[in-house]
Order: sequence, then structure tokens, then C-alpha cells
Amino acid sequence: MVPHTDIVTSGWVARLPRGWMPFALLARFDRPVGAWLLFLPGLWSILIGGQPLWVSVRLIALFFVGAVLMRGAGCVVNDMWDRDMDRKVSRTAGRPLASGAVRMRQAAAFLVLLLAVSLLILLQLNLLAELLGVGSLILVALYPAAKRVTWWPQLMLGFTFGWGAPMGYAAATGHFNATAALLYAASIFWILGYDTVYAHQDREDDALIGVRSTARLFGHNSRRFLIVCYGATIALLSAAGAQAGLSMLFLVALLLPAGLLARQIAALDIDNPALCLRLFKANREVGLAVGLAILLGRL
Repeated sequence: MVPHTDIVTSGWVARLPRGWMPFALLARFDRPVGAWLLFLPGLWSILIGGQPLWVSVRLIALFFVGAVLMRGAGCVVNDMWDRDMDRKVSRTAGRPLASGAVRMRQAAAFLVLLLAVSLLILLQLNLLAELLGVGSLILVALYPAAKRVTWWPQLMLGFTFGWGAPMGYAAATGHFNATAALLYAASIFWILGYDTVYAHQDREDDALIGVRSTARLFGHNSRRFLIVCYGATIALLSAAGAQAGLSMLFLVALLLPAGLLARQIAALDIDNPALCLRLFKANREVGLAVGLAILLGRL
């Protein structure tokens, strides 16, 4: 594979004061797709909760800001765990902690700042959503260890990034039920699929340093694995819509994200890291299409 990096030092981050840029890169503020992917399961659950427009808009805004901050905090935790490994992988060697641009003490202080502002966002929600938000910190802290002990760190990311589904539903409705559980399960399978695609960027380097992943586990069988993951995602979303009483228009509109996922499966080339990154990023549009389907199902 051709060595590459997904770090973006151009664009708006290039206009930051010199001392701020390493922290923006540490939190991946240069690559917003991760914040979108963390936010989208929460968006689905808020929309399917069926609250009045002003309530939903307020929650969506809070969840979006919270997703940006918590995704940043998760990246800081991940890089603190992985700084030694990151130096050995071409895509991640330039990360601020791995390269020495940010020191561990500075990263810890930045993490506290991100978590403090996130707490202010969390306190705007109801008690159940607050408790779920606090619980998510356990998943954020444990995720970086998964690649060291299991071949399924992408599943652990699914539990972590998909947490917005039950949390968003709790924030919108004040309770947890079968609809929330089905949305969470759908989110987990979706994330398991797209993060397997993402992990193929590092497959060869990971093999050299002993990092495990579903990309390495399934290798050239990854297309079949994606069929299972993405098929389960659509099936579980359909079940969640039925449980929530959405109209048939939801199922019709769900054909769009299903088609986008099918296109990813057809296009996959596990030996082309740049393509894997593009396919991974395309999941923002998939998630937004699911949100549109839920809105249409509410008509």
C-alpha cells in the first residue's frame, strides 16, 4: 500500500494561531466526518421520538455540539493510549502526540476542558439522558484497549459511537424501550461495517505491530462481512420504524440509504486505502438519508 495520512492541515485549521493547531488536530477538528458519525444515531432517535418541532430542534443542536466535543475527547483518549503504536503506522505517525507536537500533560489538560464543556451540554438534558451520558465515558475510556485484546475493536466502537441512539431517545422521550434498542442495534451493525472499511487503511501496518481488527480478521472476505453488517442495519432500522409506528413512506425512503450502502459494498477495494477512506466518509450521507426517511415516515 502507498503510505498516506488523513490529517488535514489546510482549510480553516491553517488559519488558527500556531499554538492551537496541534490541539485541533489532536481532537480531529480538521476531519469533521467522525463527529457527524457520532451525532447521527442520536439524530435518528430524536427524530423518531416524535416530539414537537422546537423540542427536537433544541435537542438536535445540543447533540450536535456534544458530538463534536465528545468525539474530540474520545480522540484525545485514543491517542494517549496509542501514541507509541501510532508512531509505527504511516497514517498516524503525524498525529500530535505521536509526533511530539503535544505532550501528555497538555493533552490531559485539553481533555479536561473538552469534558467540562461537554458536561455543561449534558446538564441541559433530562435525568435519564444525563445518566446515559455519564455511562458513555466508560465506553470512551475502554475502546482504545479493545484492539489489544480482541479481533473485534470495531464492535466496541459500535457500542461507543452508537450510544447516541439510546441517549437521544431518552432525551426526547424520557424513557428507553424496544424502539431505542432496535435503533442502537442498527447503529452498532452500521458502525461495525463502516469501521471495518476504515481499518483496511492500516491493515498491513497493524499486522506488523500486532494490532487486531475486523479488517485483518476478515481480509478478502470483508465484502461478505459488509453484506451481513449493512443488511442487518437496514433490517433493524425497518423494525425500529415499525415499532415506532412510522408510515410505509419510511420503508420506501429507506431504499436510498440501502442503495448507498450497497454501492459501498460493490466499490470496496481493501488494497486501496484512499478509496477505503472515501467509502468511510460516505457514511455521513447514509446517516442523513436515514434521518430523512424517519422524517418522511412521520408525515
